[in-house]
Amino acid sequence: MASNAASRNAKIDAALKRATDAGEVPGVVAMATDRVGPVYEGAFGKRVQGQPQAMTVDTVAWIASMTKAVTGAAAMQLVEQGKLDLDAPAARVVRDLEAVQVLDGFDASGQPRTRAPKRPITLRHLLTHTAGFAYEIWSEDIGKFQTAKNVPGIITCQNAALTTPLLFEPGEKWCYGIGIDWAGKMVEAASGLRLGQYMRQNLFAPLGMNSTAFKMTPDMRGRLAKIHQRGDDDTFTPQMDLEIPQEPEFDMGGGGLYSMAGDYLRFVRMILNRGRADGGQVLKPETVDLMSRNAMGDSRVTLLKTAMPPLSNDAEFFPGTEKSWGLTFQINVGKAPTGRPAGGLMWAGLANSYYWIDQPTGIAGVYITQILPFADKKSLPLYYEFESAFYQ
Repeated sequence: MASNAASRNAKIDAALKRATDAGEVPGVVAMATDRVGPVYEGAFGKRVQGQPQAMTVDTVAWIASMTKAVTGAAAMQLVEQGKLDLDAPAARVVRDLEAVQVLDGFDASGQPRTRAPKRPITLRHLLTHTAGFAYEIWSEDIGKFQTAKNVPGIITCQNAALTTPLLFEPGEKWCYGIGIDWAGKMVEAASGLRLGQYMRQNLFAPLGMNSTAFKMTPDMRGRLAKIHQRGDDDTFTPQMDLEIPQEPEFDMGGGGLYSMAGDYLRFVRMILNRGRADGGQVLKPETVDLMSRNAMGDSRVTLLKTAMPPLSNDAEFFPGTEKSWGLTFQINVGKAPTGRPAGGLMWAGLANSYYWIDQPTGIAGVYITQILPFADKKSLPLYYEFESAFYQ
């Protein structure tokens, strides 16, 4: 077994090194864990293309929507304590949700027409992306609404960014959007703490995630990789000024965290171990089991059709494989093309960071690059190659 692992790890090293040497990705960090501890870690390329600092295993990156699972875990801790309820009206906890309307089209002058939803939004809707909220990146209608009403984009971390309407009735179907930002607001209301403070006390400290935060420490900033924009000619331009606000109006539970692969590996290992971590039991085993099962009925995950090509390509993991959603992971209903068995969990971050959690096999992995657009034509296949190495 040891020689198999060594040969697998050498193969992964070679693939990641080839990709960075060829300029397919500027830099990459990848790690995998079993239930006991890390079984692979590697870092290749540069933190910023054209600069000398090497990508290292302790490089800090914007993990974007990989934040969602952490916010989901925070919310589920409060569900365990009876402070939040998955199926009660969420507006009982966060009154601002009472004002949310359903978009009913636009009038001749381009102004939106809206109406009240027929049923209340619940925490379950928010965690499963079935509330009706959408991101402007994958919805032209939300972009049109933002323009008409002068609503800022979500990565401004302004409270006004959360005032977009629903595209359909809560619970009707899956649509990827700002629901988990609202779930973060529910965590704050139920705990009396700012989201980052809650996470630090209840997740990061017990898990030993010392380089994960909404607001970077000077030490984290010293290890930061920059986001690179892939151009039409395949060259990369480092986006030196692109950063999530460090003094935000709200901590963006849907995508605001900075972290490093080793920290996030501790989080996925906790899920792999049904809530157990070195620092004790973070979630009850039955809570993790609930989070890891389909939580949205017959609805299924669908293709994210880009409305902003510089930020995202059309995106769907494993087209043709049926996918449901838990609290708060995508679940492959059948076996994935990488070899991951049915029931595996995964998601990603906008700048091409990815993770998977395979509870039946007892393996999980984290892969981080800092590239736009999402579902990058070179980085996503490289992630698949990394994951596949553990199933060959």
